[in-house]
Amino acid sequence: MKSATLFRAVLASAAFGLLALQPAHAQSEADHFPNRTVRVIVPVSAGGSADKLARTVAQKLTEKWQQTVVVENVPGASSTIGNAQVAHAKADGYTLLLGGDALSLNAIQPGTLPYDPVNDLTGVTKAVVNPQLLVVRPGLNVKTFDEFAELVRKRPGEITVALPGGTGSLQHIAVELLNERIGAKTNQIPYPGGGPATLDVLGGHIDAMLITLAAATENVRSGKLVALAVTTPYRSKALPDVPTLQEAGVKDYVVESWQGFVAPAATPKPIVDKINRDIVAVLREPATAALLENLGFTIAASSAAEVNHTVTQDIASYKKVVASADIKLK
Repeated sequence: MKSATLFRAVLASAAFGLLALQPAHAQSEADHFPNRTVRVIVPVSAGGSADKLARTVAQKLTEKWQQTVVVENVPGASSTIGNAQVAHAKADGYTLLLGGDALSLNAIQPGTLPYDPVNDLTGVTKAVVNPQLLVVRPGLNVKTFDEFAELVRKRPGEITVALPGGTGSLQHIAVELLNERIGAKTNQIPYPGGGPATLDVLGGHIDAMLITLAAATENVRSGKLVALAVTTPYRSKALPDVPTLQEAGVKDYVVESWQGFVAPAATPKPIVDKINRDIVAVLREPATAALLENLGFTIAASSAAEVNHTVTQDIASYKKVVASADIKLK
């Protein structure tokens, strides 16, 4: 009996020792992180705002860490494929996601997700926030939002609007709300990212597009696209002459998106903290901040906890919007 008691005591002592070692081991791994290539998965096609942000930060991290940081575009199913790939990746900090609103929006879609955005992923930092920008092709001969709204009413269901995030995306919800305010329907065309959506608008195949402002600033400045309004209650410093939809007469209309870095949920906290510190430092470098702000991003550089809070809160908020506006996500 004494030997059994002694055996259990030895086991308990060993288990306690292992638990005590785990935090120290995780901290040691963080101190030497990274010691090989880090992957950043972008769950949309190349060429859009998410891609620009990911590649800018990846280049700076490569310099800071003296290890290669590669960006891989994994588009499809409104970001679900790329998001799921990171959710199921090894939780060691070497696979990150450039995530955003789609994490919350995917959670309210009909059907079953191949991952849980709340329990399978953890935030690293909310890097930026962005207005969405309503643009049209120059050949549409529309210069203001009022002219666009009048055209949609005259030709209900005919004016095509690209959705860079696809069906069920933030753009989808934002355009449905706008249709409700205009009092007429547009013909919405889903895309796997801002790059291919922009190409079709530039090519004259699509009339209009609602897109993250940072993905369209260069084409607006060059006159290849006509900017009508931003969805935030504030104007963008990158395109200060473009009015807000509220200024254009759409009362109480506010849509602000975010983009940031996310990791598999079981990633050790010391590693998450290190990645957070280094990405935040990169984002706050004057040259990097100026480059991103010139594109139309607003630097957020938040804590990891703020990302998790945003995802959870947005799930509840989007559910209410979809229900109140009777938006069909599929």
